[in-house]
Amino acid sequence: MDSSEESTWLGEGQSEVQLATSPDPTEPNEEDRPAWDSKIQYVLAQVGFSVGLGNVWRFPYLCHQNGGGAFMLLYVFLLLIVGVPLFFMELAAGQNIRQGSIGVWKHISPKLVGIGYSSCVVCFYVALYYNVIIAWSIFYLGNSFQYPLPWEQCPIDAGTNETVKECASSSPTQYFWFRKALNITNSIEESGEFNPIMTGCLLAAWAIVSLAMIKGIKSSARVMYFSSVFPYVVLFIFLIRGMLLDGAIDGITYMFYPKLEIWGNVQVWRQAATQVFFALGLGYGSVIAYSSYNPVHNNCHRDALMVSGINFMTSVLASLVVFVVLGFRAKNIALRCVAENLGVLNLMSSNGSSHRWWPSFNVTDPSSVSLSEYRQWYHELGSTLGPQLTDCNLEEEMNKGVEGTGLAFIAFTEVMALFPASPFWSTLFFLMLLNLGLSTMFGTMQGILTPLMDNFKLLGRHRTLLTVFSCALGFIIGLLFTQRSGNYFVMMFDDYSATLPLVIVVIFETISVAWVYGTDRFLDDIELMLKWRPPVVYKYLWKYVCLLAMVGLLAASLLRMVFKGPTYTAWNQTAASEMTLAYPGWALAMIVILIVFASLPVPIGYIHSVLKSRSALEAPAPRCTASCTPSATPPISWTPTHIRPPVR
Repeated sequence: MDSSEESTWLGEGQSEVQLATSPDPTEPNEEDRPAWDSKIQYVLAQVGFSVGLGNVWRFPYLCHQNGGGAFMLLYVFLLLIVGVPLFFMELAAGQNIRQGSIGVWKHISPKLVGIGYSSCVVCFYVALYYNVIIAWSIFYLGNSFQYPLPWEQCPIDAGTNETVKECASSSPTQYFWFRKALNITNSIEESGEFNPIMTGCLLAAWAIVSLAMIKGIKSSARVMYFSSVFPYVVLFIFLIRGMLLDGAIDGITYMFYPKLEIWGNVQVWRQAATQVFFALGLGYGSVIAYSSYNPVHNNCHRDALMVSGINFMTSVLASLVVFVVLGFRAKNIALRCVAENLGVLNLMSSNGSSHRWWPSFNVTDPSSVSLSEYRQWYHELGSTLGPQLTDCNLEEEMNKGVEGTGLAFIAFTEVMALFPASPFWSTLFFLMLLNLGLSTMFGTMQGILTPLMDNFKLLGRHRTLLTVFSCALGFIIGLLFTQRSGNYFVMMFDDYSATLPLVIVVIFETISVAWVYGTDRFLDDIELMLKWRPPVVYKYLWKYVCLLAMVGLLAASLLRMVFKGPTYTAWNQTAASEMTLAYPGWALAMIVILIVFASLPVPIGYIHSVLKSRSALEAPAPRCTASCTPSATPPISWTPTHIRPPVR
């Protein structure tokens, strides 16, 4: 027995090439494994999974809040030194071993099998709340087929024949989102009853996912042709339309103007690294699952560069659309501010106020007064007239960022209501969101189903039943999110249940490849697979840069969680405004349980493998009976397991 340290770590682990080619009766027959019909089908699947809702609302928000062009440069830097190497690592591992996440890490070493199970748990967490966002998109899509759009104007209270107070104190789009769509409670502690319409939309979302995936990659890949390409068509249409809007150039200028001082902020680095991490879908197991259906000699290095590049360019395209729209929105708000101030000026003039400060422009026609004219007059004379007049600052309006769901369901809906033929633009936008969400959802579910079917023969023989059962279970647990307080649980899962466990999973993946299996051996296996050796820089990126970056991200996230304390944004119906609240004790306990439950498979898998190895070593040798003779037992011989097959 080899007593070296490497053998102790790896246990039964072997070279990936040998593991992938050696027969194993416990694994599915390689000839029966599905495969992509074409390379374009595979690329669309990977792009569809990595390009999701976060590209449309998370990345633009981070650019908006963190220095515009400076944040983009920081993002590209982290993408190149952390994102691409880790993405390439997952692609190569899945393609070589041709297994899901459980099988890949089990092949490297049985002690690492828990990494795959943790990936499955986190994928299930994400699927639970991600499909709720798809349900919201279905709800808004259904409400887009009417004119005027239901969020264009505040409703009238039938009892008082006046505008509903909550809507008048906020805005029509906020009122529709919080009251009509979510019918939200004031805090997470007020659960409220189920929202029947949103429950029906969630059922429809899970039904779509189930039908699209019921035949495995064959059925989901066909859907990908539409769901992956259609969002790009819509984004380009919105960009062209948006460039014709007043204020579009202001929005783009704000987006690209670099504020390099943000590079000294640790939190900005943390946010950029987190966005790189989630944009590529690292740790979910979906990247591994998709690549496992590839031919073994597919150029996965080129795929890693291509998909990462497409992902980044999509984020830039989406940011252009968002900032054009936000520029138009800010310009409209600023011009309304000018009109209101001119009304105050007219009132002051009718009361006989002094005219020495009277502006040179026509105050009776607000449409003829430009924003720059008003602001110049205000800074010279208007600011001396008291608080009844205000400065209509376009940049201040641009600084009021809207994050996450608020960007899609509040800011964008507000702007689309101003477009001519607003139902058409609203339908197009929410159909795009629906397709973005579904393409990512397919990849997330593949990260659950593929490892389970690869690792358990019984499940592999009943693919349809497993798919339907998983979707039904997801819908039942997802009812948590269709309560009136459901949006607060969506925020909880999005902020805490996935982030920390996924970072932990990727840290262990990197340790497994770089330090347990060995980067030189891993590069040797890739060389046999691709017929050329990747640059040696990957060795040092995997061993040091990526690992230290992920450990730093985990530490920063934990410290922020401990010192700042988990909080969420609640909607107060009486004040008709959002406010930040601390999670109650039971919700904090729930957050901890979710994180621990997702992370536990890693140590449990290691302990189980160690105990299994010890029990096998301690088991007594079989006693020789009368029917056997010493000569009947073949001599013990050791065959090296790490001799590589010659390159053909």
